[in-house]
Amino acid sequence: MDYVSALVPPVVMAAFFIALVRVIVKTQGGAAKAKEDAAVDAAMARVQSGPSAAGGTSTEA
Repeated sequence: MDYVSALVPPVVMAAFFIALVRVIVKTQGGAAKAKEDAAVDAAMARVQSGPSAAGGTSTEA
C-alpha cells in the first residue's frame, strides 16, 4: 500500500492543476473582454510612450 500513498499527492495536484487550467480557459473572453483588452492596450501605450509623458525624467542616454 506504500505505492498508493506515494501516488496520491501527485494525482491530487494534477487534478487541481487541470481544474485551474480549465477555469482560466473558460473565463477568457466574455462580456468583459473588450474592457480588459482596452485596459491592456492603454497600459502598453503608457509603457511605450516612456516616462517623460508622465512628467518623470528620462534615464535613457
